[in-house]
Amino acid sequence: MIAETKSLLLSNQIRIQERLAIFLAFIAGYTDAVGLIKWKTYVSFMSGNTTSLGAAFSNGKTEVISTSITVIAFFLLGIYAGTCLSLWKRIKNQILTFYLVSGILIFYTIIAHFYDINNLSSIAIVGFSMGMMNTIVTSVGNQKVNTDFVTGTLNSLARNTAMLSITKDQAEKEEYKSNSIHLLLLWIGFLSGAFTALFLLDYLGKWIFILPALSLIICGILISKLNCKNYYNATKK
Repeated sequence: MIAETKSLLLSNQIRIQERLAIFLAFIAGYTDAVGLIKWKTYVSFMSGNTTSLGAAFSNGKTEVISTSITVIAFFLLGIYAGTCLSLWKRIKNQILTFYLVSGILIFYTIIAHFYDINNLSSIAIVGFSMGMMNTIVTSVGNQKVNTDFVTGTLNSLARNTAMLSITKDQAEKEEYKSNSIHLLLLWIGFLSGAFTALFLLDYLGKWIFILPALSLIICGILISKLNCKNYYNATKK
């Protein structure tokens, strides 16, 4: 009975992780596209900023150097803060991170509506929030994921696809197939977010970050209720 309960809870947790990772990838892609259009820099995709930083050092573009260093530094601080939160009671703090990231984006949106915030400050605030959001889902089952690291997602997708085509073991085939499908959906989620941001920027203007902020609040509430419901159903059985 106890073993069945644990197995059901684990299965439900993996299912939640799968959907949540895709949702967060969408928000990361959406926010990244906004940062690229508004401030000519990534606020989530640090590989691109690292490349820009290296190139800027060679040609002496001080504005690009300061921008890249700022967003990378605050993204790292966001990951640090989010990781510290995750070391506490796991489920509660996962939900807390949802609300903190959402709160930062809402606070920034309201202030930006009434005052002009310079680019470096905007990049720092949004970059920090994306770094913190990056710590919410770090794995789906046994598969490590990063919701805003597109290169890593494509690398894992290709590796799992290769292992799927080579292995003869049926259990391994199912695992690699499941991983490949999820990683593909994760990449599509990021791509879809970037695609959506372009259309909404003209309509939402300074309120462009209100969509991911409200989405995170709603998602946090739903995840919290779903966790309670799954636990109740599992223990009832």
